Amino acid sequence: MSEKQFKRTLVTSALPYANGPVHIGHLAGVYVPADIYVRYLRLQGKPVLFVGGSDEHGVPVTIRARKEGITTQQVVDRYHNLIKDSFEQFGISFDVYSRTTSAVHHKLASDFFRKLYDDGKFIQQTTEQFYDEETKEFLTDRNIRGECPHCHSQGAYGDQCEKCGRTLSPDELINPYNAVNGNPLTKRATTHWYLPLDQYQQWLEQWILEEHKEWRPNVYGQCKSWLDGGLRPRAVTRDLNWGIPVPVEGAEGKVLYVWFDAPIGYISNTKELCDAQPGKFGKWETWWKDESTRLIHFIGKDNIVFHCIVFPSMLKAEGSYILPDNVPSNEFLNLEGDKISTSRNWAVWLNEYLDDFPGKQDVLRYVLTANAPETKDNDFTWADFQARNNNELVAIYGNFVNRALVLTHKYFEGKVPAQGVLTDYDNATINEFRDIKLRLEQLLDQFRFRDAQKEAMNLARIGNKYLADTEPWKLAKTDMQRTATILNLALQIAANLSIAFEPFLPFSSEKLRNMLNLTNADWNRLGNTDLLAESATVNEPSLLFEKIDDSAIQAQLDRLARIKKENEAAAWQAPQVKAPTCIEEFDKTDIRVGTVLECTKVKKSDKLLQFKIDDGMGGRTILSGIAQSYPDPQELVGKQVLFIANFPPRKMMGIESQGMILSAVNADGKLVVTTVSKPVRNGVQVG
Repeated sequence: MSEKQFKRTLVTSALPYANGPVHIGHLAGVYVPADIYVRYLRLQGKPVLFVGGSDEHGVPVTIRARKEGITTQQVVDRYHNLIKDSFEQFGISFDVYSRTTSAVHHKLASDFFRKLYDDGKFIQQTTEQFYDEETKEFLTDRNIRGECPHCHSQGAYGDQCEKCGRTLSPDELINPYNAVNGNPLTKRATTHWYLPLDQYQQWLEQWILEEHKEWRPNVYGQCKSWLDGGLRPRAVTRDLNWGIPVPVEGAEGKVLYVWFDAPIGYISNTKELCDAQPGKFGKWETWWKDESTRLIHFIGKDNIVFHCIVFPSMLKAEGSYILPDNVPSNEFLNLEGDKISTSRNWAVWLNEYLDDFPGKQDVLRYVLTANAPETKDNDFTWADFQARNNNELVAIYGNFVNRALVLTHKYFEGKVPAQGVLTDYDNATINEFRDIKLRLEQLLDQFRFRDAQKEAMNLARIGNKYLADTEPWKLAKTDMQRTATILNLALQIAANLSIAFEPFLPFSSEKLRNMLNLTNADWNRLGNTDLLAESATVNEPSLLFEKIDDSAIQAQLDRLARIKKENEAAAWQAPQVKAPTCIEEFDKTDIRVGTVLECTKVKKSDKLLQFKIDDGMGGRTILSGIAQSYPDPQELVGKQVLFIANFPPRKMMGIESQGMILSAVNADGKLVVTTVSKPVRNGVQVG
C-alpha cells in the first residue's frame, strides 16, 4: 500500500452495461469486494464515498434493443432499474448509483472532451472501417462476427472469441459479417479523434512500474505487458447514433467512444451526489481534485487496461484530477467449470438468485468471497455453495451462536451471566482471538478479502470448539458458577462475530446484534471480552442460517443442464449469413455430397440427430440440430445430402461432429435437408 497519508477514500466499481442483469461473475470480481472494503472503512470511522452506476452507451445495449424491437432508451431504463434494485437488495451499499444517460454526465463528459480538444491533446486520423452498405452504417467491434482465426469457431465477435477467449480485432476475423442481420461487410474511410497513448508511455512506465509495485501481480503484469508492447493512439470517438454527441463542429453522426465516456461516469455520478447533498458530502472537486483523497478502482481483469493506462492518461491530459492509488482487479469466476457467458445465458443472475433464495443474500456473499478469484480464475459450483452453507455457515457459525443463546435462556433467563475466575483454557481461548482486529486490518488493507473472511470464520470455529470442549450443559448440573463463566465468554465471542463479519455478511451481522441487543458494530472494540455487560438481556435466538436441501440445488443444476442443451443445439444451426459476394469467398466453403448410412436421435437431446455419412473419404459422423423437423430420422437413410466438409470438428454430448449438414427452411418453417436430384459419386465437391 502507498505510504502516503490520505484524509478520505473514493471507491469506484466498474459500471455494468445496462443490457442485462448482473451475474455472479460481476459480483465476485467487482461488487462484493468493493462493498466489503467500503463497509470496513466505514466501521473504522474513515471518510469514504462509494460510487457506482450503469454504463448505458455501450454497443451491447443497442444490440439488445434491435433484438427486442424496442428503443435503446427503453432497454437502458429497464436494466438500470433492475440492476440498481438488485444491488440494493443484495446489500451493495453505494452512496450513489446513477447512470451515464443523466444530464449531469452528458455535460461533464462533453466538457471533458472539449477541454482536451481545445488543449490540443487529441490527434485526428482517417482510417478504413467495416461498413454495411445495406443499412448504411459503420459497424462497431461487437456488431461484427465471423470465424475465429485461432480456434476457427463460428460467430466470434470483432473484439473477442468467447470459445477460446482470445482478444481479437475485426480485421482478424475470417469472413466477417454484420452480427445483427448477416450482411457481408465492406470497408469505408472515416475520420476520428484519437488519444495518443504513445505520448504517455514514458510517464506511465514511471508511474506504474516504478511507483506502484505494490499493485496486485495480475494488474502490474498486464500493465507491464501493454507497456512493453508499446502503446498506440486510441480512438475516442466513433460513428454511432447512440451516445454523447462529439461537441465539435462537423462531427455530426459521431459520439464519444464508450471507453472514453464510461469512466467519466465516476466523476459525474460523484458530482450529481455532492451537488444534491453538499452538506453531507461536500464539494465533488474535493473527492476528485484534492491530493489528500485516495482513489481506488474495483474492476475485473478485462478492464485493467482502461483503468490503469487509458483513464489515467485521460486524467493526466486534463491536468486537474487525482490518479488512482490502487486498482485491485480480480480474475474471472467460472460457473460449473465453464466460462460465464451472457450471450449463452450461462450464468447465475443476481435478480433470479434473490427470487430463488429469498433472505439468503449473505450466503451468496460468503461463497463468492470464499471463492474470490483474487489471484487466478476460480469456479463456482452449486455443490460447493450448498456445502459451504450447510457445513460452515450453519454447522459452525450458526450452530455456535444458537447454542450460546439457547443455553443462556435455559440457565440464566436470557441475562448475560457474570464472569467468574478464568481458567488457563479460557485465557488460551481469549488469546486465540484477542488480536483478530489487527489480523483483519492487515488483510483488508491489502485487499485480501478471501483470507480476511477466513479469519472471521476462524473466530466462529474458536467459539464452537470452546463450547464443545467445555460442555456447559453438563456442568450446569453441578457447577453453575463455571457454567456462567463459560456462557459469558461464549456470548462475548458471539458479539465479536457480529462485528468481524459486518463487512462480509451485513444482514446476518445485523440480525445477530439484534439478538444480542448490541446497539452498534464498534470496530475499535473488536477482540475485547466485555462487549456485553453483565445482566444485560439477550433476545430469544432465531436461526442465523438455514440448511439448503438437495432439491433446491438440483433445481439449479437442472436449469443449467437445459441451458447447455439449448446452446449445443443452437450451435449446430446454420449461421444466418447472407450469400458470399464473390466467387473467392464461396470457394472457401468445401461443400460435398455424401450418402446417409445411419441417422438416429442423440440420447438426452431434443434437437440433435447423429448422421453417419459415406463421404467417399472413409466416412464421418455429423451432428445436426434438425430432430424436430424429422420425427422419424430413418426416412433420411439412403439419401444423398450436401454437407460442409471443412467445418471445424466439435464435440458435444460426448460425440465429435465432423462437418455440417446443409438444410433449408420450408414454407411451414421446418428444416429440410438438401439433397441431389440424381445419384452422384460420394465425396464429389459442389461448386
